[in-house]
Amino acid sequence: MIDRDIFEELFVLEMANNHWGRLDRGLKIVNTFAQVVRFNNVRAAIKLQFRDVDTFVHRDYVRRTDVRYIKKTLATRMSKGDFATLVKAIRKASCMPIATPFDEKSVDLCCELGIPILKIASSDLNDWLLLEKIARTKRPVIVSTGGSSVKDLDDLVTFFHNRGIPMAINHCVSIYPSEDRELELNQIDYLRARYPSHTIGFSTHECSDWTSSMLIAYAKGARIFERHIDIDGDSTAVSPYCSRPEQADAWFKAFHKVKEMCGAPGTQKRIPPAKEIQYLDSLVRGVYARCDLPEGHILHDEDVYLAIPLLRGQISCRELMRGEVLLHALNKDEPIRIDDIDSPYANIPSLRKLIYSRGLPEAAASGALALVGSTSWIPAAEPVHRDLLPAASQ
Repeated sequence: MIDRDIFEELFVLEMANNHWGRLDRGLKIVNTFAQVVRFNNVRAAIKLQFRDVDTFVHRDYVRRTDVRYIKKTLATRMSKGDFATLVKAIRKASCMPIATPFDEKSVDLCCELGIPILKIASSDLNDWLLLEKIARTKRPVIVSTGGSSVKDLDDLVTFFHNRGIPMAINHCVSIYPSEDRELELNQIDYLRARYPSHTIGFSTHECSDWTSSMLIAYAKGARIFERHIDIDGDSTAVSPYCSRPEQADAWFKAFHKVKEMCGAPGTQKRIPPAKEIQYLDSLVRGVYARCDLPEGHILHDEDVYLAIPLLRGQISCRELMRGEVLLHALNKDEPIRIDDIDSPYANIPSLRKLIYSRGLPEAAASGALALVGSTSWIPAAEPVHRDLLPAASQ
């Protein structure tokens, strides 16, 4: 069984464009977002992008500044020492360092720096030379699915599964930035159904909301969440698909809110809280004598009726069985208590404790019972809240 716990409820904060190649800016991003992470008590990783620029861009094209991707790659390059400094800072800030290696030499750098989880970009889902290199590290991987085909994903899942490598799958739309109408959050349902043994996540580049998609994605079962991050404060403009610290703060708070609202895992029955049990117990009907009943009488359906309120020690509709023997004589409209019957369950300590801990205390019910007895009132079947008396007795 592949361990999925490493991915559960993990936030991946990607440093957009490698902080434009500036170590000082990168360190400021790390420290700023680490404070937001600690304040919100979430489990977070800060992700870097590794490229061996000298081989990643063909030497005949390094001067092609009209090609945006080439220009940005060259402008954001950093030295191995700078990356080592950033990784150390990320760990010191109590976050996990993660990296996306875009070439084989960068995979080696991940290993050299001790990066524990590798990210596979959407563009590299079928770059098998790179995937083979990543697999040889035996490190867990997270893959984004932007623009992929079903065959691409199936092949990738099979590839890493056969090698026993933990893999999480992020639903992702590779549109920068993404509008709400482009998020396709139902794909989380699809991925969970198709790859049930894998953790499914949500990698987003949306630009207008930091709450709604979190609520929806978590409720649908996403358990990894990824966004690009950046800061204001200098001449470098923040890209519209990046989240500032205050926006990440709203994102984390939405996560805590949706966890609170969703409650227990969908894989198990929830445990009702005591106040819910008490409320429902107050709506349960108690068993009352329909007529005078002698000691030793064997109870039949026509001997009793059900009504609220349920009293302490009184058996309810849940415990009533045909054939109980009365240990004491009872008057008409008297409650039938657990101590009044000879029954297989009457001597079960846990059941007796439950029956004596629920319902109205005797003193609170005495006035109501006196009125019930004087009018021979038998209630309708519709339940009423425990704090309300029957209409005939008010």
